[in-house]
Amino acid sequence: MKIKSVYIFLLFIFTTSAFSQNVKLINIDQLNERIKKGKDSTYVVNFWATWCAPCVKELPHFEKLSAEHKSDKLAVLLISLDFKSKLASNVIPFVKRKNLKNKVFLFNESSPQEFIDRIDPSWSGGIPATLFIKNDKRKFVESEFTYEQLLAEYKKL
Repeated sequence: MKIKSVYIFLLFIFTTSAFSQNVKLINIDQLNERIKKGKDSTYVVNFWATWCAPCVKELPHFEKLSAEHKSDKLAVLLISLDFKSKLASNVIPFVKRKNLKNKVFLFNESSPQEFIDRIDPSWSGGIPATLFIKNDKRKFVESEFTYEQLLAEYKKL
């Protein structure tokens, strides 16, 4: 009986981990390439961190946006600005705990000022921050969103 219980437990663990979010490292060049390849998509790229209370508060809004607009060609990318050393200890457990469905990446950049300027020259580096891209239109917003504000910005594109 104990052996059967162990097998069921292990099956549950492996099944759960197989469906859990995979957080990958990404740098600014890889992000730009990904966006360039998806020319027919609208991108909503949110920059956040696990330690940022306003960031954590607005994450469900990005989940709701992508869920409600599944039929659109919408890609919501969540880019964590946590330290790379915190990937396994903080970011992955956070993403699993919050059950995030959107693609989650950890920014793998050594020079914050360089990638900040390449995202948007007006960015002070504060988070949360969100980049909206559709075709050649780009809009950068450095503030926390309510769902209504996020939806309004998305619809403007």
